[in-house]
Amino acid sequence: MRKNRGVLPLALLVLSGSLVIAGCGDKNQSAGGPPPAPAVGVVTLDAKPLTITTDLPGRTSAYRIAEVRPQVGGIILKRNYTEGSYVEAGTSLYQIDPAIFQATLNSAQANLAKAKANAEIARLTVERYKPLLGTNYVSKQDFDTATSQYAQAVAAVKAAEATVTNAKINLEYTKVTAPISGRSGKSTVTEGALVAPGQQVALTTVQQIDPIYVDVTQSSEDYLKLKNEIESGIVRQEQGKPVVHLTLTNGQSYAQKGHLEFSDVTVDESTGSITMRAIVPNPKGELLPGMFVRTKLENGIRQNAILIPQQAVIRTPRVKQQPWSLIKTTWLKVRTIEVSQAVGNKWLE
Repeated sequence: MRKNRGVLPLALLVLSGSLVIAGCGDKNQSAGGPPPAPAVGVVTLDAKPLTITTDLPGRTSAYRIAEVRPQVGGIILKRNYTEGSYVEAGTSLYQIDPAIFQATLNSAQANLAKAKANAEIARLTVERYKPLLGTNYVSKQDFDTATSQYAQAVAAVKAAEATVTNAKINLEYTKVTAPISGRSGKSTVTEGALVAPGQQVALTTVQQIDPIYVDVTQSSEDYLKLKNEIESGIVRQEQGKPVVHLTLTNGQSYAQKGHLEFSDVTVDESTGSITMRAIVPNPKGELLPGMFVRTKLENGIRQNAILIPQQAVIRTPRVKQQPWSLIKTTWLKVRTIEVSQAVGNKWLE
């Protein structure tokens, strides 16, 4: 909430909680006669609960962003999605030529079968040597050697199984899939392009925009002032997280309400502001990342808020705003106030 400085009044009197606002005289009075007494209006000042709001500029950003890059290299055979369409997580976006990876898998599977056969021979050898151990037919050294060869064969099987698993994973990676559900972006490659694992340029981008983030900035001074008012009980937050309303650039109010999610822990040194992030539902996809919006934050409720008409306040050389107060019926007294913000055509004290 920013402090607003200075408005010139028509006039103001206060009597028992009422503001007496002077009006203009009759413009048609004769030049020769005395001016009539000025007309005045009386406004009663009552302390009432008031929802404290703050209007701040904001910009939308995607709730999640995933840059799609290949995890294996090869030639792009086909693009499997329509640019700009909604894609589900796991949907195939590109197909990389799988031929070399299929061949690698076939070779790994053959090596696994060979390792299993060798392990079976080693196992049978150990089984045959066991009953002959301690006789003149099989020495202890021969039995130990057979046992060691069997253990090595079992380890070779496990290594071959890992190679097969790795080959299957690489073959699966030839199908480049969407890591998250969201709106797909423009493709940076076409069929026939050569891609490499972890390349710098992403193939495309998938953005989740329902819900969507709205980033707003507030001066650190206003942030601390509101924080102190909440902690002291002057302003009470009923829902824990302030409600956020949006107005689009065409002036229309956005139908969905969001809430403030968090405030940054650092202050921008160049602007002295704090970035806050709100989450807003976006089921129809009306809000797109990068859009400018106006936000209205419901910061909380001030229980004893007093609204003073702006024409009852003048600016003083000390940059304070003052209404006129009637202490007796015959003379006026100036009372110094400090306003928090404008609410319509009134000041909030």
